[in-house]
Amino acid sequence: MAAPVPASLAPRVSLPPRARSTASSSRGLGLASLPGRRRRHRHRHLRLRRSPSPAGTAAASSASAPSPSGIGDALGGVEIYSAATGEPVVFRDLWDQNEGMAVVALLRHFGCPCCWELAAVLRDTKERFDSAGVKLIAVGVGTSAKARILADRLPFLLEYLYADPERKAYDLLGLYFGIGRTFFNPASVKVFSRFDSLREAVKNYTIDATPDDRAGVLQQGGMFVFKGKELLYARKDEGTGDHAPLDDVLNICCKVPVA
Repeated sequence: MAAPVPASLAPRVSLPPRARSTASSSRGLGLASLPGRRRRHRHRHLRLRRSPSPAGTAAASSASAPSPSGIGDALGGVEIYSAATGEPVVFRDLWDQNEGMAVVALLRHFGCPCCWELAAVLRDTKERFDSAGVKLIAVGVGTSAKARILADRLPFLLEYLYADPERKAYDLLGLYFGIGRTFFNPASVKVFSRFDSLREAVKNYTIDATPDDRAGVLQQGGMFVFKGKELLYARKDEGTGDHAPLDDVLNICCKVPVA
């Protein structure tokens, strides 16, 4: 069993309050705030709530909301697809479910320029993840074929890239979805401070990586860190390009002892 994370290592992260309209709604499961140190900037409380899944309301209503300690188990059974092979795989098979450390980065869709930038940052940080014994898992909205477009042109290592065409993981974790969050959220202005990084990442960009199901372009992403099944860090992107601060992720995953 994983030792509890010292308060000095785990920032207090919680999901924002209930969205006011369906245009910027979040979907998912109940998750209480994680313990952690007080941060200088303001955090909103993160609550993962259930609401109808794009796969069907009946399926969502029949699911039981896990406790914070059960979120790893719930995510573990979610099926996604390997970008390398196109074969289905479940999250629990991607890292050691007892003591293994994993950074699970949920991108938006494979045709999102901001997600090409985030994927490039994760790729360039992978050596540090590897040295700390941390598994990197990057997931995007779209098919494995769309994922391979990003991997080939960015480039990005195929064996660490996965596709979630039905947005099952996004739904489970309650990540934001809608027109307001995608196009009009104030948090998206952060993109302008990273203009050089974005320009470099999209040198070989193509819109062909965009999902055929255009609803997928309204999906927002998030960043999660696990030790075994224990969730150590959770952050939902407030809007397009509002990615988790990399220093926060590294402070968690690269300082927690790995068995």
